[in-house]
Amino acid sequence: MSSGLPSLGRRGEGWVIAQFVLGAAILVLGIVGFAWPDGVSRALTFVGVLVGAFGMVLLAQGFGALGSSLTPFPRPLENAALREGGVYGRVRHPIYGGVLLLALGWSLALSPLALAATVLLWVLLELKSRHEESMLLARYPEYRTYREHVRRRFVPGVY
Repeated sequence: MSSGLPSLGRRGEGWVIAQFVLGAAILVLGIVGFAWPDGVSRALTFVGVLVGAFGMVLLAQGFGALGSSLTPFPRPLENAALREGGVYGRVRHPIYGGVLLLALGWSLALSPLALAATVLLWVLLELKSRHEESMLLARYPEYRTYREHVRRRFVPGVY
């Protein structure tokens, strides 16, 4: 089954490169970009730290649950097993969700320019996850049922 999206390399290397470029842009823009206005800076920093902390938890749970099936590429490893339990019982792509929440937290704490790059990262990860899911459907017939049961894509209870 094809997602209609480009594979960007045999394993999806182009998706990973784009993801890291946007991640670097978010880091740099948070440091050198103009800051939030003084009237909202303190509140946004507080919210950003909370969002980023939740992102780290989600990311760690995703890494832990995948174990030896972990790969940065959209194409699953040959010996990978489909994960449906733990955090994967609540959200289909917790690592992507964790990365997005970390980027959002960083952006809220530091700069609206970083937030603009975070939006681009969200779009990229949305497309990458759709491409990845087309490969998961082709590899694991039970993925269709899993996807119907686990409706959230990135963040439990949110999206």
